[in-house]
Amino acid sequence: MQLTESAPHLTGQLRIWLDGHLYDDPHQATVSGTDHGLVVGDGVFETLKVTERGAFAVRRHLNRLNRSAATLGLPEPDHGQIREAIDAVLGGCDFPRGKLRITYTGGRGPLGSEAAYGPPTVIIMLAPVDVSPRLTSIVTAPWTRNEHGALAGVKSTSYAENVRGLGYASKHDASEAIFLNTARHVCEGTGTNIFVVFGDTVVTPPLSAGPLAGITRELIMEWSTVEQRTLSLDEAKSADEVFITSSMRDVQGVEHWDDQTFSPAHTVTRAIAAIFTERSEADLDP
Repeated sequence: MQLTESAPHLTGQLRIWLDGHLYDDPHQATVSGTDHGLVVGDGVFETLKVTERGAFAVRRHLNRLNRSAATLGLPEPDHGQIREAIDAVLGGCDFPRGKLRITYTGGRGPLGSEAAYGPPTVIIMLAPVDVSPRLTSIVTAPWTRNEHGALAGVKSTSYAENVRGLGYASKHDASEAIFLNTARHVCEGTGTNIFVVFGDTVVTPPLSAGPLAGITRELIMEWSTVEQRTLSLDEAKSADEVFITSSMRDVQGVEHWDDQTFSPAHTVTRAIAAIFTERSEADLDP
């Protein structure tokens, strides 16, 4: 299996570290066709923002990688090895903003759901990205998240459900789709957490509702006052402001949610975004 990036603007800019080797040519980086991450999605991953200062919040991302790996019964990732790999792919990086992805799979395994043989496969990839716009549009996904499922809260490589959700959003002129859970409460986006603002009160769904424990979500809750409680779709869409967060989007205001339009002022959202920017620029690994 070749690990390639076909987007023209990434030609010659995608760097890959795979099991101890650094590749500037992505066509040379290959994994076994029996890798369990490929065969059954038996793997976990993390995506980190990269700026001119380096990769952001590495410690928190690696700790979450550990939690995800433990849930899937994978061996504990070697943080020292991964940090060395991150340094290797960042070496000589000449673009101002990038996406760094850590993928960790069970390695070679059977052609079914039995445990992988191992050893685990470790892949670190880096590519340039553009800064997300300040405002975006979101839609409600027609499918639900199972907050009681085996992968609830796990950043698994079994991402086909999110691919479908993002495709649905794209067809409806939006950049993100928001899932409800089985209780019909607001859960999360395909790759984002969601926050709503009522007056000066900021609310986000609790982890018991099924969302991933996002790193940006975690930091916002440490650096600002946020209430966690369940939200129906109607209640969430009645908010004064809505914003979504992720490692690549940071804090992004929502201008349209389905047929609901929000004021572009986003006073509270912009204040939280400013706090996040200030604190994250002051500490690369908070």
